[in-house]
Amino acid sequence: MAGRETSVRDAAGLEALISPAAAPGKGLPAVERWNPDFCGDLDMEIRADGTWFYMGTPIGRQPLVRLFSTVLRKDADGKTYLVTPVEKVGIRVEDAHFLAVELNVSGKGDDQVMTFRTNVGDIVEAGAENPLRFAIGAENGGLKPYLLVRGRLEALLARPVMYDLVNHGEDIAIDGKAMFAVRSKGIVFPIMPSGELELQSR
Repeated sequence: MAGRETSVRDAAGLEALISPAAAPGKGLPAVERWNPDFCGDLDMEIRADGTWFYMGTPIGRQPLVRLFSTVLRKDADGKTYLVTPVEKVGIRVEDAHFLAVELNVSGKGDDQVMTFRTNVGDIVEAGAENPLRFAIGAENGGLKPYLLVRGRLEALLARPVMYDLVNHGEDIAIDGKAMFAVRSKGIVFPIMPSGELELQSR
């Protein structure tokens, strides 16, 4: 695979490798069903702010980033790969695979639906199949919400989206304990015990 690593400005080899698997009009490729040979690691990284880097340089072509994002897969070994029917290459992920950059909230109470848009154009409704989870940042103790997009791939909520989400939170009794939580598609997602929410910079 190393022979195909030219530069971001000439990423035709990578694009050609992936394009047949992600042809327009076919929906997302069936990466979960593919079992190709592992061909080594690629010098590609997804940074915490959602920027993709190839050989140390940001990938400026958003359509190319979107193309790569459609063949991402995180396996049970905890590693992330770009997968085609014939090859699988490892890449690095600093935090989450995607960044949730927009939130739309419709309905009220149990009918409320939270719909997110990611930095690569995925539209995801939080619910039983796409749950929200909440972590505390090791660096400063700040709240870090994540949304499961598909498979094992997650999106970190961008800071403005996080604040928007928290504005829709409410105190809900869960197993006899008051929790600050949000609702979407009939599912309650607890954030933390009521009164303990402390938003800090990530």
